[in-house]
Amino acid sequence: MTPFPFPNPAAHSPRTVLILGARGRLGLAAARAFAQAGWQVLAQVRPASHGAAGTGGTALPAIPGVWWMPVAVHETAALAAQAQGAQVVVHALNPPYTDQAWRTQAPALMEAAIAVTRQLGATLMLPGNVYNFGEAMPAVLREDTPQAATGTKGRLRVQLEQRLHAATQDGSLRAVVLRAGDFFGSGAGGLLDQIIAKRLPQGRVTLPGPAHVATPWAYLPDLARTFVRVAEQRQHLSAFDTLHFAGHQATGQQWVQALAAVAATQGWLPPAGALRVSTTPWPLLQLVGLLVPMLQAVTSMRYLWCTPHRLDNTRLTALIGDEPHTPFDTAVRQALADLGWARAAPAQVAAA
Repeated sequence: MTPFPFPNPAAHSPRTVLILGARGRLGLAAARAFAQAGWQVLAQVRPASHGAAGTGGTALPAIPGVWWMPVAVHETAALAAQAQGAQVVVHALNPPYTDQAWRTQAPALMEAAIAVTRQLGATLMLPGNVYNFGEAMPAVLREDTPQAATGTKGRLRVQLEQRLHAATQDGSLRAVVLRAGDFFGSGAGGLLDQIIAKRLPQGRVTLPGPAHVATPWAYLPDLARTFVRVAEQRQHLSAFDTLHFAGHQATGQQWVQALAAVAATQGWLPPAGALRVSTTPWPLLQLVGLLVPMLQAVTSMRYLWCTPHRLDNTRLTALIGDEPHTPFDTAVRQALADLGWARAAPAQVAAA
């Protein structure tokens, strides 16, 4: 692990990014992507996440170009003082997935991110999602698509983005929302490992929606590289801007095909030679959710996998060129390898 705070790498680098919540899946993927692109990375983590003696946290990975900063995100003055010189801040902080946690924690995390970015005079980058558009969302989602959020998380996402927009009006910071679909890859904690492929070693796949419905999926290493490219072109954006990342447009059947290829190489296929496919028992989960807030929150979002939709990335590609794009089968195999469930995919270079 690279020590911090002395010396401050931002003082000697023309390109420095502060990542808030760098121990999470997106945060860690972004830290790696920015570092690989030659940026100096200041990676904020909770003090308890620091692997030093007596903290009780897990060891942090040693990544060239990444300086770990065990500072509480709400200590904005101390955090900004240690991150002086950073031109970009990535808001990769997330509360637990329950509605209660989102209501009580998400606004405070946004305020902390705004405060730090304002003190640095930097650009704040926020990963967005499609919750803003609600259950009646159209098939194609553009940056100017009317937002008709439904449910606690959807309405909160709209409010958070409105708050960020308002914070840019006095010229003290700039901001961009990079909206994407469901995350997969770069570790555990998503729909892939918790539902879809949870029983893949037993030859089973569980789909969250109808097999023919196509929805957007963001392979995190690709999305992280996109954050880098947008950061490098931020001078061409408005003070507050929104961009859409298309990612992979995949149906349940495409997931089954990609997972079957991995299962075949791992020896996980049933004797019949095909994966057993089932759908998520949403009514049962909804019932259990009366006692388990996490399940209640997940079931409230089931419309996301039953409603065909895609993100139009025309404005994004006009800014950065083609999206970084790992072929779907390769991305799925690597995502399972990241979970420790399968052998890694052969090395391939994402599209430039």
